[in-house]
Amino acid sequence: MNIRATGAPPALGEFPPTAVEAAKDIAAGRLSPTELVTLCLNRAEALQPLLHTYVTLDAEGALAAAAKAEAEIARGHYRGPLHGIPFAVKDNYDAAGLPTTGGSRLHDGSVAAEDSTMVARMKAAGAVLMGKLGTWEYGTGNGGEYFDLPITTTRNPWDPSRFAGGSSTGTGAAVASGTTVLALGSDTTGSVRLPASACGCVGIRATHGLMPRAGLLANCYAMDVPGPITWTVEEAALITEAVSGYDPRDPSSAEVPPFVRPAAMGGSIRGLRIGVIRDIGPGFVPDAAMTAAFEDGLTVLEALGADLRETVLPLSAKEQFAISSIIGPAESAAIHEEEISNRATVMGYGLREKLLKGSMIRAADYIAAQRQRRVIAAAMDAMMTSFDAVITYGACHVAPPIDDEAAMINFTMETALTPFSLSGHPSMVQCTGFTPAGLPLHWQIAAPFFGEATMFSIAAAFEAATPHRQRRPSL
Repeated sequence: MNIRATGAPPALGEFPPTAVEAAKDIAAGRLSPTELVTLCLNRAEALQPLLHTYVTLDAEGALAAAAKAEAEIARGHYRGPLHGIPFAVKDNYDAAGLPTTGGSRLHDGSVAAEDSTMVARMKAAGAVLMGKLGTWEYGTGNGGEYFDLPITTTRNPWDPSRFAGGSSTGTGAAVASGTTVLALGSDTTGSVRLPASACGCVGIRATHGLMPRAGLLANCYAMDVPGPITWTVEEAALITEAVSGYDPRDPSSAEVPPFVRPAAMGGSIRGLRIGVIRDIGPGFVPDAAMTAAFEDGLTVLEALGADLRETVLPLSAKEQFAISSIIGPAESAAIHEEEISNRATVMGYGLREKLLKGSMIRAADYIAAQRQRRVIAAAMDAMMTSFDAVITYGACHVAPPIDDEAAMINFTMETALTPFSLSGHPSMVQCTGFTPAGLPLHWQIAAPFFGEATMFSIAAAFEAATPHRQRRPSL
């Protein structure tokens, strides 16, 4: 699980350009993939002692892949806008020749024989794999941080004393800190969207089945979805276009055409019907700063010509989270039955607690929860089909201190993310501003099934109309 790096950490250089900016410069010959990868490697090695974003930083492999991309482009074999762009993946993705640890002692010595489908498709587009990023153990836990895993806890680039979000902890922090340009995580009830929200990034949960999950460690078959974390909306659309589509290795993947990026990202959204969910139900109360940024964001969309209409969830976010809290632990316990039975003492506290809880859930309760899920999904779909998209809160709170267990659990659980995990609709989080202390704020945009293009268009229009992407962490 050691970082692969060479020599003393270099001085921290500038932030890398976005993938869109870098692609233009690479295609025009103004930037080489080797220069871009070296910039990210230098930042990764310099910031690793502070942020701990990587579990495995494959400097040698990344430089070799960058040199290959450079040679291909020089010969006129340009594969497209991801060619030569660095990316990294949560350490529950298989990448051939690299360890897949899942942040766990249970996977000590495990080296992947082949790439997961998502990694393979990124490489096919010419992207350069930097390495593997920090995660909660097996991508699961109870929201708390217990400092009992074999990897060091990832820190938030905006304030290293604060939580980077879970379970794709390293994924959000790596993008925000510029230790990679792009990153892939996975989301069950928020594990992409929470780190993206904590770290001020864009985090995508696509329509269930659009992105294949073959080659990822499973957490919950009913709700697991792989997804990108990026700095900008267009970067997220680039990845979605590259990796989406049916995969025969993944029975759950949807037999639909791959996603195609909108031609004019950030174009007009005039006349789009956007449902606004201000009230997510009793029990979960957004921070005042989150609410203020939410309302300011709606003012921006209204000025851009969007048709905003009030709507509500068919069941409160808290009640929907309670349903997911039966399905998730039960499925995780079934997946890891042998390990919880025979190797529980090797696990960290968070994973062990969840699997023990899941082992005690009755079959009758699990079946009832799945039936409720189908009812909720149908009701959510009925609500969603009245709109081109809906906007609501993501997490209710800003990133908490990393040593405050109660606040971390509240951050993880008190969200409006779960409804779209249960229903399978696409959703994303996006930065809407910052607190006076400089911590990122966000909202969540969701769309009807396979409505990613509209979701991205709204988010891109908001991004273009606001200054939030100009602000980066002061590291």
